[in-house]
Amino acid sequence: MSVPTDRKYLKSHEWHKRVGDVVVIGITQFAADELTDVTYVSLPKIGTKLNANERFGEIESVKATSDLYTGVGGEVLEINDALNHNPATVNTDPFEAGWMIKLQPTNPGDLDALLDPAAYVKSSGH
Repeated sequence: MSVPTDRKYLKSHEWHKRVGDVVVIGITQFAADELTDVTYVSLPKIGTKLNANERFGEIESVKATSDLYTGVGGEVLEINDALNHNPATVNTDPFEAGWMIKLQPTNPGDLDALLDPAAYVKSSGH
C-alpha cells in the first residue's frame, strides 16, 4: 500500500496534512477502497470546534457507514462542498480532490502524536 509521506495518519484511516497554519483532513486510499462506492459524506459546519480524536462526520457507501475522526483539535475553516455533489471523488482521488475539512489547529503539536506513514501502513496490516 502506498501512502503519501507528507502527512500523518490515524489508525482509523484519516490523513492529516499541514498546509501553512492549516491542517487538511481526508481518508486514505485504503479506507476508500474498503468502503467501495462512496455515496454520501456528512461534514461539520464551518466554525465547528473539534477536539483531537473527536468524530467530525460520517461517510456512507454501498457497503458500509463509518465515522470520521480528527487527530487534531481546532476550528473548521472550510469543508469540501464538492463532495455533496460528487462523493465518489473520495474513491477516485482521496489524497487530493477528495479532502474533507480544513482545520485551524488549536495545538499544531497534536500532529506530532499521529502516525507517520510507515507506522500507519504497519498498523493497517498492509
